[in-house]
Amino acid sequence: MRAGVLCGAVLCAGYIFQTVGLQYVSASVSAFVTYLLVLIVPLLSAIVLRRSPTAPTIVGIVLAAVGLYLLNGGHPSLNKGELLTLGCAVSFAVHIVLLAEFAPRYDSLRLNAVQLTVVGAVCLVPGFFAGGYDFTASVWLAAIYTGVAASAVAFGLMVWAQRRVSPSRTALLLMLEPVFAAVAGTIAGDHLGLLGATGAALILVGILVAELRRPPVVTIPAHE
Repeated sequence: MRAGVLCGAVLCAGYIFQTVGLQYVSASVSAFVTYLLVLIVPLLSAIVLRRSPTAPTIVGIVLAAVGLYLLNGGHPSLNKGELLTLGCAVSFAVHIVLLAEFAPRYDSLRLNAVQLTVVGAVCLVPGFFAGGYDFTASVWLAAIYTGVAASAVAFGLMVWAQRRVSPSRTALLLMLEPVFAAVAGTIAGDHLGLLGATGAALILVGILVAELRRPPVVTIPAHE
């Protein structure tokens, strides 16, 4: 319960920062700032968990960060919306590090259920004082989809996966999300252009580099 409540509180902070920030910045800028978490996670892991990232992971992080910068046009700024979304990036980075600590110790389904219950409970009551829930049908459908697919299913898989994957590599793999978003946008008629395509390619190369491992050392037993 304590692990789930702690993870849920940090996750809820990230959701709030990101949602409010999206009122002031475009989705692409939000994606760039949010996924600065790929740079924050290894630092938190090294400081809090004493899990230093490997050299390939560091190279992959750098390549992926440059790629995300290019994917979003190479024009970042730090206005009100960007600063709010930066709070989201820090919150999500802390959430990944917490899951790296808690996921191997507790049941994935129960941990995910507790953290999402905390998110729902924290947001439900203030929502009545912030305009209520008189939404249109399309907004309810969006809320249901994001609640089930983007939260329950996605974070359930994430909790399970972090029993096997380091926080730094988890953050790096999450960098695929803006690439998928760019692909979906292209299908809908929003073309990446040369700069965006180069950025997407760098993200994929960064992930590939980070996944590289040294070959195992074969020890030949000495003959008596």
